Amino acid sequence: MKQAMFIASFCEFGGAVLVGARVADTIRSKIIAVERFNDQPEILMLGMLCALVGSSTYLTIATRIGLPVSTTHCIVGGVIGVGIATIGADGVNWGWKGVSQVFAAWVVAPGIAGVLAAILFLITKHGIMKRANPLRNGLIAIPCYFALTSGVLTMMVVWKGAPALKVDRLSTGETVGIILGVAFGIATLCILFLLPYLYRRLKLEDWTLHWYHVFLGPILLFRGPVPKRPSEYTHQVVQDYYRGHMTKQQLATAGISNAEADNIERERTAEGSVPTEKDEHHHPPPKDVVTSNGGSNEDVESTMVTSTGTRPWYTPKNLWTKAHYYFFRGVNHDPASEQSTARSNPYLTGDLKDMHARTEHYDNKTEYLYSFLQVMTAMTASFAHGSNDVSNAMGPLATIYLIWSTDTLASKAPVPVWVLVFGGSAIVIGLWTYGYHIMRNLGNRLTLHSPSRGFSMELGA
Repeated sequence: MKQAMFIASFCEFGGAVLVGARVADTIRSKIIAVERFNDQPEILMLGMLCALVGSSTYLTIATRIGLPVSTTHCIVGGVIGVGIATIGADGVNWGWKGVSQVFAAWVVAPGIAGVLAAILFLITKHGIMKRANPLRNGLIAIPCYFALTSGVLTMMVVWKGAPALKVDRLSTGETVGIILGVAFGIATLCILFLLPYLYRRLKLEDWTLHWYHVFLGPILLFRGPVPKRPSEYTHQVVQDYYRGHMTKQQLATAGISNAEADNIERERTAEGSVPTEKDEHHHPPPKDVVTSNGGSNEDVESTMVTSTGTRPWYTPKNLWTKAHYYFFRGVNHDPASEQSTARSNPYLTGDLKDMHARTEHYDNKTEYLYSFLQVMTAMTASFAHGSNDVSNAMGPLATIYLIWSTDTLASKAPVPVWVLVFGGSAIVIGLWTYGYHIMRNLGNRLTLHSPSRGFSMELGA
């Protein structure tokens, strides 16, 4: 969980600072007719402050109850409300160059993302996963997927134009050349270094490999035969990505009831094993221990109480303990294990066990191939989110600062970099402290996830 948090923090912050200036400028000057505030710019300052307070309040409440709402929707709605309240409905730019284009994007974007994700997964499903030798097909396709993913990420930076990198003045030919160059370069590195490592690890099941052996590249192909695995070595070559989730056929064969199946999903441990009924009754998990993969909120709170004891709250050790708890509370939750707990609202989530049982399971080694791609697509999605949603939220703040610093509306003034840095930092803090609420809902309450499915979803989006 911590690795994912660090990666997301880096990409969210980078997207906001490098590419976010144009998006923030759209929210700042193209939603309402700012020129109508020339005589009273302080009214626009107050209105933008109200838009920030209103949208942030709603976002906080929605995040707390796990509703995956959009920051863009909230901030645009807040700015439109301010425009109507101050200068009337005719003061809002309802045309295509104003809010109409934004509204259209809200409708078109989910549809396009869904279609692209469906096409990508259907190709993966029928071209790789359901073939007689899915691992071989997956190894062949992996460089192509890496080229596609890296090309999309590069396109986001150079095509949209990153003012901080001064690439917004590139010609079309230069832009296409950079995108293709990065895509083919990444594919070449994948073929030279990653494929030999994956072949050795998955095909030959070399248990002696470590992550740093990937840098040996082609040398791994001449490593020699795999030594016999010691009897005390119990680690699997790859993890079971479907652990704790049974298909309908498996449930029927095992004769497990619905309630027992729910317990299997809810009670699986951090190591991925399924506790038996005997273990559950005779070896209950301690309440004051947090596993490395996270734990329940009650476990984390119990640990904090145990650590602080009866000492006053203002002692240095207690202050550090409480700060660590509140900042890392998102890391100490495992969204995948919490998504089917008793705290789930059946009216919102439905029968998760039945939904997961309908999902087809694929070869774990082939799924492992897509775990690398899913990291790249998750980084791409985080970068795009930072460049869009974070920057949207900073539009009103940029307006307030520019009016305060110049005493004019300055509609063409650039968005200050420190505003983007502030917004990127804020979303990182929110991710580490509050983001697990959304992760828990999107993690598995929509469908049962696996690396191949997650890769298709994220790249399509």
